[in-house]
This record gives sequence, C-alpha cells and structure tokens, in this order.
Amino acid sequence: MEKKSVLLGIIIAFAIVGVYNLVPPDIDDSQPSADRPGYKLVTKVIDGDTVVVEGEHVRLIGIDADERGYPCHDEAKDRLEEYVLNEEVFLEADKSDKDQYDRYLRYIFLDGKNINLQLVKEGLAVARFFPDNVKYKEEIIAAEKEAIENKIGCKWGDDEPEPPRPLEWTKLTEESTGLKVVGACNAGNYTGEEIIVEGRVVDGYKHEATAIFLNFEKGYPNQCFTAVIWADSWHRFPEDADEYYGGETVRIRGEIKEYDGRVEIILKDTSQIEVG
Repeated sequence: MEKKSVLLGIIIAFAIVGVYNLVPPDIDDSQPSADRPGYKLVTKVIDGDTVVVEGEHVRLIGIDADERGYPCHDEAKDRLEEYVLNEEVFLEADKSDKDQYDRYLRYIFLDGKNINLQLVKEGLAVARFFPDNVKYKEEIIAAEKEAIENKIGCKWGDDEPEPPRPLEWTKLTEESTGLKVVGACNAGNYTGEEIIVEGRVVDGYKHEATAIFLNFEKGYPNQCFTAVIWADSWHRFPEDADEYYGGETVRIRGEIKEYDGRVEIILKDTSQIEVG
C-alpha cells in the first residue's frame, strides 16, 4: 500500500511539473494586458496585421499585409477577423516588445495555430522580418515560398488584383469648405488657423473619464498630430471612438492649437471628422 502511495505521489508530481512547463515564463501581472502571458480577447481587427486586444494595439510579427486601399487589404482583414475577432488568443512575444508606433509585437495563436504563419500560408500576407524578431522565420519563409510556387491567395493567385482605390471625401473637401487640406505632419505650420488635417490614426487612447486622444501617423509620444475629444462630447461620437477611428485615414476640421508642445484640434461633434 505504501509503495502504491509513493508511486501515486511521483505520478502526481510529474503531472504538476508537466503542467507548469506549459505555462510561459516571465509572468508579470503588472504589465499592460497585451503584455501579460495568457489568453486575451481580440476586440477589433484594424487590418491584416494589426489588432486591438483589450484596449492595446498589437502588430503581428513576421508578416506584412496590405494597407487600406491596396489590392489585398480587405481579404486579409476579413480573414483575420474570421480567425480572431471576439476570440481569446494567446500572445507570444519575441525579443522586441514594441515597434516605433508603440504597438505590441506578438505572434498570435488560436487553438494552437500560429495565425501569423497561417495568413502567409493562405497568400494573404508576405513574410517581413527584422533582426530582433525571427523566432518563426524559417516556417514563415517556407510558407511564403510554397504560396508563391502554388499561386495561392490574393497575393500570388492568377486573378489580376484590383488597382489601389483612392480615398474619397464627400464633406471635408477644399471645394465644399473653402479650407486648406494639409497632411497631419504639416499641421504645426498652421497654428491658430482653421484648416482640414488629413492623416492615419495610428492609435487611440481613452484617458479614464477625461478625454479621447487620436494620434496621427506615429504612436504616442511621437505622433505628428492629435485630435482630442473631451468627455462632455463623447455622446456625439461612435461608442469607443478611440477604437472606432483607430487604423483609419481620416480628415478633421478645426482650429490648430498647441498644447505642451503638441499640435492638436479639439473635436466637438462628428461634423468635424470624416473617414476616407
């Protein structure tokens, strides 16, 4: 009986060790949600290689998908939504934690499947690596080679892709407003003037019950320009406006102001903003 108890104890001990070996190292619950090991909920898909995970922007490592307006953007985004939107996924880091736009850099796994790799296999994204993040480089490069050779997916298929579609604007144009349209990174040259600013919202941030900040072209604190929506105006905008406009190319209208060395426009209602 004692031998059986000892044997049972050994089996249980090995089982516990086995379970703990499945848990990723460096668990740190003090880090932002996208940086903690474990399964996290994907709340929005920005495009074919960027998602929002519980309020944090996450860039898929090792791949590059088309931007909005380019031939394979919609197919890559739609497929990524099919895989991960409203799903709890596992986020795996490599050596670099964030990119220059302050997005977390991660491999995304769903039910044990490497989604980054899968998008390349399906010919919806290309392999793209930087020196610090090469953990799955061999597998992703091999998947791209196979997709090219077999003419798989939007990137490599025989069907002629549609040419890039130019952005269209209906209300915030020079013709309809009489205002000058300038790029987000040039807005600082027009302080005190009312103009229209065009650019891509790289990230959005909701500061408690105070304000929503939409950062253009680069992530905070390196953004070219910021649109600010104070809390008393939130009810006039889409719910979770920080996520709604994230990743979109937009035009905004208003007076250019400077605050703490940053260039900004205050948005009071949706008549001041248009998605391209």
